[in-house]
Amino acid sequence: GDVLVFLPGERDIRDVARALRSRTSTGMDVLPLYSRLSLDQQAKVFQPHGGRRIVLATNVAETSITVPGIRYVIDPGNARISRYSARSRVQRLPIEPVSQASANQRAGRCGRVQNGICIRLYDEDDFENREPFTQPEILRSNLAGVILRMLALGLGEVSTFPFIEPPRRAMIEEGYETLHELGAINEQAQLTSVGRTLARLPIDPRLGRMLLAAMSTGALREVLVIVAGLSIHDPRERPADRLDAADRAHQMFADDASDFMALLNLWNWYHERVREGPWSAVKRACVDQFVSFIRMREWQDVHHQLRESCREIDASARTSLNAAPADFDAIHRALLAGLLSQIGRRDDRERGRYLGANATTFHIFPGSCLYRTTPRWVVGSDIIETKKRYAHGLARVRTDWIEEAAGHLVKRT
Repeated sequence: GDVLVFLPGERDIRDVARALRSRTSTGMDVLPLYSRLSLDQQAKVFQPHGGRRIVLATNVAETSITVPGIRYVIDPGNARISRYSARSRVQRLPIEPVSQASANQRAGRCGRVQNGICIRLYDEDDFENREPFTQPEILRSNLAGVILRMLALGLGEVSTFPFIEPPRRAMIEEGYETLHELGAINEQAQLTSVGRTLARLPIDPRLGRMLLAAMSTGALREVLVIVAGLSIHDPRERPADRLDAADRAHQMFADDASDFMALLNLWNWYHERVREGPWSAVKRACVDQFVSFIRMREWQDVHHQLRESCREIDASARTSLNAAPADFDAIHRALLAGLLSQIGRRDDRERGRYLGANATTFHIFPGSCLYRTTPRWVVGSDIIETKKRYAHGLARVRTDWIEEAAGHLVKRT
């Protein structure tokens, strides 16, 4: 029978796969399985095969995907759990022990059609002392979007709302701080006109704030594309066995000053292929450039939905898509409006380190276009902490843009 091994993350999977391939005999397949893997790569675990197969998976294989033919499960008992830190306002991905419920889900992956064996790499006392269930997402996520919807619906005080699992006070307060930063609420925690408009958009308030700012800077056409792209999985694929080839192919989309512009370049490249047609050629071009055709179609769908939402807002705000292409400044001034807590200033005391909001520090992600240039001021779409705290999706910004976007947060004496 086949073997399913649970591992915390992509790097662990690559390392274990490399070790297994150097030691296993011919006729034994070692296959990775995680959410960012291309659909073609994921599909390999479902294809018929003759020998034994070892599938190395993250917790995506707990419930999202059922891998056929699994006879043995090896469970080290840990996983990367997404947690939002209210103090540092950083999305963390620590490796933590899985709950009893998750462990039982993993054990249930074997023996679907015949008796199976689950080998846990931890003892029974450890299992018995674990949390019964995984902590609900509302207790470990940014609550700005939840609070915004509740305010728009007039549901009263968030702290007294009868949640099944009430979030901590610190998380609620941080959610309000985020909304104030975006200009969605005033000092009395009441919705502003910006907040009422944001509540009508079907996306994270920070992304919505970028769209509203783009209506003012004359960059709505471009920012719609970027925001839709930030709302989905990155369509650029990096197969574990062809990383260098994928990076070379993606270089044609790169921009020296902004990872956001790389998204825009990818979008424009794809639509040039669509205009040239036919669809078979578009799909072939996507394969050649290591781009997921399915995720590009998803990007189009999200873009269409957001454009329709903006049209409803435009009717009342008397704004429209810009006819002429927007310049770099107009695009990034709009993006900055939704990312004020993710600005960083270069720390000249340590190479590559940046000083961020709330006394935090971060480094530029190695895959960013800014990794080697380290400009004085940057803004990132995400700051994620694994073993190290990295900012992803970066662009250089100017101090006058920051002053303009954050004017409502400055106290003058």
